[in-house]
Amino acid sequence: MPISPRILLTIDYEPWFALTRRYDAIPGLEQRRELDAGFTLRALDPILEMLGDARASFYLVGEIAAWYPEIPQKISSAGHELGFHCHIHRSLVDPAELERDLDASAPWRKQYNVRGYRAPMVGIDESAYAMLARHGFTYSSSIYAPAGTLLQKNGLRELPVSTLPLFGRSKNIRAPRKFTLGLLAGGEIPYGSSFMIGLMPNIILKILERELRAGLSPVIFLHPYELVRPEAFLRRMGRDIASHPLLFPFTLNKSHFLTTLLKHFPVSPLATYLDEVLHD
Repeated sequence: MPISPRILLTIDYEPWFALTRRYDAIPGLEQRRELDAGFTLRALDPILEMLGDARASFYLVGEIAAWYPEIPQKISSAGHELGFHCHIHRSLVDPAELERDLDASAPWRKQYNVRGYRAPMVGIDESAYAMLARHGFTYSSSIYAPAGTLLQKNGLRELPVSTLPLFGRSKNIRAPRKFTLGLLAGGEIPYGSSFMIGLMPNIILKILERELRAGLSPVIFLHPYELVRPEAFLRRMGRDIASHPLLFPFTLNKSHFLTTLLKHFPVSPLATYLDEVLHD
């Protein structure tokens, strides 16, 4: 029986300040929790309410589970997939640093039987896949590639964030495949990124409709601060946006996009879709 196409809806559940790199130097868990100021806890119930009966994959920053243990419990109890984003949000392409990050979140990942991984900034190295498999993951969604791509990577599956190929599909897809000028120059539009959703939400909805009609199941992601606004968000982000204007689309409110998406399209967590595909 054919697999029903649907939008594979994911939320990279991270603190509002993960968007900027100037907080990377804050050394302690308590200092970062103080900076979060309860946002990740307050945002969850409104997001769960927006989702209603729909189900999504939440890739959680691990230290949030240490700040607020009720967050992973609420996500899981509401019927959503609980995945892993990182323990502390920063680039994790160095294998030794990734290993330490995975070890730090091992207890709660085991508690919730976490299967899926989304690399911070959708940036991963090929060497990471064997390590992820060794730590019990069964799939990753950590590169950009055309919808319909499903790769076998050293013991686990890679289901990429979706792109629209303008000049044909690449035959050799290897990590890293980040949102870069090189990706764009190669004719791939990373419409699954919340960056693109912020810039052109109506066009992205049309692309999603076209992909579904073609029998594909696109992977897209959003962030909590794009759905529930942190206090004085734009003011607090002003310095960072001035220095890095490309951050601006990530600060736009996408709650209307999500509401429209859920009204018109079927959605699913990644793990549910993979189980159907692999057992078909």
